[in-house]
Amino acid sequence: MNNDRIEGSWKQVKGKVKEQWGKLTDDDLDVIAGKRDQLLGRIQQRHGVAKDEAERQIDTFERSNPDYRFER
Repeated sequence: MNNDRIEGSWKQVKGKVKEQWGKLTDDDLDVIAGKRDQLLGRIQQRHGVAKDEAERQIDTFERSNPDYRFER
């Protein structure tokens, strides 16, 4: 997948990510840019959850949004 397509996908899913994890800021979303490890850290930081809980939430999000997978 080329970078333009990844960027386009991220722009489309940003709104859903912000709905799911409302404490994430626009700056957080710019840093995350579709990367799973960045999202994991920001969820832990902003929502005060343990790593395993943040991973569970991301897995659930990906199952609910099968057209989008975070970059590993």
